[in-house]
Amino acid sequence: MLQLSRYQIKKKVYESSNTSIFHGLRESDKKAVIIKTLASNQPSIESIARLKHEAEILKKLNFIGIPTFIDLLQYQNSPVLILESGGGVSLSKLYRSNSLKLNIFLELAIQISDVLGKVHQNHVVHKDINPDNLIWNIDTKQVQIIDFGISSLLSKEISYSPSPERIEGTLAYISPEQTGRMNQDIDYRTDFYSLGLTFYELLTGQKAFDSSDPIELVHCHIAKMPLSLRQLNPDVPEVLEKIVIKLLSKTKEDRYQNAYGLKKDLERCLASYQENGQIDDFLLGQNDVFEQFQIPQKLYARQPEINELLGTFSRVTKGKTEMILISGYSGVGKSALMYELQKPIIENKGFFISGKFDQFKKDVPFSALTKAFRELMQQLLTRNQNELNTWKDKILNALAPNAKLLIDVIPELELIIGEQPAMPVLAATEALNRFHTYFRKFVDIFSTQEHPLVIFLDDLQWADKASLDLIKLLITDRESHHLLLSGAYRDNEVTSAHPLMITISACQKQNSKIKTITLKNLSLPDVSQLISETVHRRSEEIGELAQLVMEKTNGNPFFVNAFLINLYHENLLRFETSKGHWEWQLEKIKQMSLTDNVVDLMTQKIGKLTDESQQVLKLAACIGNQFDLKTLSLAYEQSPSQTAEVLWEALKEGFIIPIGENYRFVINCDNQEKLISKVIYHFQHDRVQQAAIELLSQEETEETHLRI
Repeated sequence: MLQLSRYQIKKKVYESSNTSIFHGLRESDKKAVIIKTLASNQPSIESIARLKHEAEILKKLNFIGIPTFIDLLQYQNSPVLILESGGGVSLSKLYRSNSLKLNIFLELAIQISDVLGKVHQNHVVHKDINPDNLIWNIDTKQVQIIDFGISSLLSKEISYSPSPERIEGTLAYISPEQTGRMNQDIDYRTDFYSLGLTFYELLTGQKAFDSSDPIELVHCHIAKMPLSLRQLNPDVPEVLEKIVIKLLSKTKEDRYQNAYGLKKDLERCLASYQENGQIDDFLLGQNDVFEQFQIPQKLYARQPEINELLGTFSRVTKGKTEMILISGYSGVGKSALMYELQKPIIENKGFFISGKFDQFKKDVPFSALTKAFRELMQQLLTRNQNELNTWKDKILNALAPNAKLLIDVIPELELIIGEQPAMPVLAATEALNRFHTYFRKFVDIFSTQEHPLVIFLDDLQWADKASLDLIKLLITDRESHHLLLSGAYRDNEVTSAHPLMITISACQKQNSKIKTITLKNLSLPDVSQLISETVHRRSEEIGELAQLVMEKTNGNPFFVNAFLINLYHENLLRFETSKGHWEWQLEKIKQMSLTDNVVDLMTQKIGKLTDESQQVLKLAACIGNQFDLKTLSLAYEQSPSQTAEVLWEALKEGFIIPIGENYRFVINCDNQEKLISKVIYHFQHDRVQQAAIELLSQEETEETHLRI
């Protein structure tokens, strides 16, 4: 049993595989406290860091509706979080399998919305709203939101998980963007979707989506709507069902845009119910003010190209092997288009893996392909032991006794099939032929009717010859089935004499099925629609602004977004609270000395960071499009903790994006080598990396590369 000086443990009230929670008393004043610690005697570094992270979040959120932080202690191998007890029990325990009475639900829902709104105002995204994390004290009628262990202080995050079982949050309550299969950032609106699932359960007594299969749950969040609330509980008023459906929109832009708008609609429902005993229909969202600057993440003017992709993938699911190439200028949205396949891939239980060629690592053979298959091995390693054994048998049957060939380029494979005997040394040509033969066999293992395989290789214009030869081998293989090999390249950097085009031409001569989609910049009407949906003004009201943006950006989607964000940061595009809408200063925008080159714009923006942040960003750019904290800290010649702290400014500005959750936990963790080695970032876009490098002279760049 846990023993702490100054605190008396009364009883254990909750235990999961990760945490234990106790009720207790502070001995000095007999104040009731909640004591939260880790369940394991040998907790993981990540678990320890997560509990410390929660303590930091709670210090920041000092208001009613959030547990009050008291102390963070150390007991044996685990930190211990001490919180003031608000009393009460979780809504899941109070109302599991029973729907709430309407008036009680509305009172609770209004309180929850109010507290969640304050959390968001403090620039915190909870990311795990569910009935277990909502505590209600029946005596005081006070609601608390608890468990901030995975909460984020960034305005945007990208979910990355190789497997549904490893997705952050409670799988039955995560948002579509939290699945990592939507090509959507995670922002504060993720909490509204989870809240919608919670409201659904409180009103019906049933989960909206209930399955023991993690992949099925992910598919539900991405593509399915739950049964009608009124079908399960006819007493739910129609307008209340509409509120829940709005919260459960798969697209962030269609949900409530702030908690205040939700709260006002719920208050109107309660007032009507108390006055008339019923809730009359009304137009939702009249107080849902769009005061946070958010550019919609949907693809504009790309439906024909999306249809082409979907048609290609449909043929692949039926047994075809095809290649689809997406060409266009940098920033036109090639990668974003490809990620539109995520939903049908999930529906067909397929594999989607990706790799990216790096302009500064053209001499590394197979870099993008091996990255993609290392990602696939990481997916398999999260499966249960029975599944893993099945995959082990399949791989060994196909590759033995030559499996060591693949382990040499995909090290994670050894964790699945075990150590393999060394290969006999062959002459160069024979060795390459042997590698090609067994790599093709390896790919065939994963491209089947049960799970078609999609490989996406970005920035093919920087592909090395060895990779191009391997791509040719895969796409011309007549025995290959259920494989979609896709790639993106900058057509303005590729001529007919480029190795990529020579390879494609050779494949086509062998009757391989290859389709090229060429993306163009957005037209003025497209840009106008994007701006209109960003500032929530009618298209006729933003005509001059749209024309100016079009002139400056030529309709390049990445540049359009960067340009608008820059206007917002320069306070030339701002929300006028007194008027309740967005306004812009057109004359000042016209007078600004703004570049018509996206790299120059990025360079200017990076130049506004502190000197330390600029320096660490330049070093990161020299390492590569993707980089890890350990390497960066060595190049920066500071501790990992100090490096992460300096990097935080670039993280908040969106220049770089963390992969996974570990980035949150590394500050003040210099002695945690295992954790630090898992912290990985990537640049938001190639153009950002290019802009950072261009801050260095040629001599500085060469010196930096050598030192790294």
